[in-house]
Amino acid sequence: MYKIVASDLDGTLLTPDHKLAPFTQTVLNRLHQQGRHFVFATGRHHVDVAGMREQLGIPAYMITSNGARVHNCQGEAIYQQDVSPEVITGVIAMAKHDPELKIHLYQDDKWLLNAEDEKLRDFHDEFTYELFDVNNPPLTGIAKVFFTRDDQDHDKLVAWEDKFNAEFGDKANIAFSTPWCLEVMDANVSKGHALEAVAKEKGFDLHDCIAFGDGMNDVEMLTMAGKGLVMGTAHDKVKKALPSNDVIGSCADEAVAHYLETNLLDSSR
Repeated sequence: MYKIVASDLDGTLLTPDHKLAPFTQTVLNRLHQQGRHFVFATGRHHVDVAGMREQLGIPAYMITSNGARVHNCQGEAIYQQDVSPEVITGVIAMAKHDPELKIHLYQDDKWLLNAEDEKLRDFHDEFTYELFDVNNPPLTGIAKVFFTRDDQDHDKLVAWEDKFNAEFGDKANIAFSTPWCLEVMDANVSKGHALEAVAKEKGFDLHDCIAFGDGMNDVEMLTMAGKGLVMGTAHDKVKKALPSNDVIGSCADEAVAHYLETNLLDSSR
């Protein structure tokens, strides 16, 4: 039976208001007590996820920025892969002339944004952004560059996905974490490869892992894990990319926690 449980956060493990619900916390604590290992696997920043881990109260590895960063249970960085300066300057130079785009950078312990966006603050309890100058962006320590629109127009972001891929597809992994968030990482970065590294460090293989997700940035992880579960509310692109993977319910119904309770928890303990 699976020894490692890896889960995406927004749209998967967290409720629609981006919180860890009490039932989910109880199930994850019981899994820990029964000797299984939980791994956060998210596009979020490691500083943000560290707060959730503290709230949850169990030791857990953190795969963050879609696999560009991995931290162990002690909060020590054990893996880091930055976006190249060429890609950073290139995508920003292409995107900065579109007034509808918001340009974000995760740099080391910071979240940088090119313009104010109060709505995004709702995603985070304490972690928040600082502004940066698109004409002089930082080029070191960048885990990912990502793009959003106030109107959340997916099709217009898809057009940017195509443009970025045409220019940098061999140097970057470009994927949607949600239909309204387009993300750019180094070409060697994915949640799946990060999960493989975590499994090996713990003495397991990918077939010992079960994973949950709902975004295109989860596809590698859901393909590579021993079992990958797709959320029922996932975008159609995800379901089409993973036609053989089982589909479960919604994050609103805590479907991940209910699946784990039914299929992994030992009810006698």
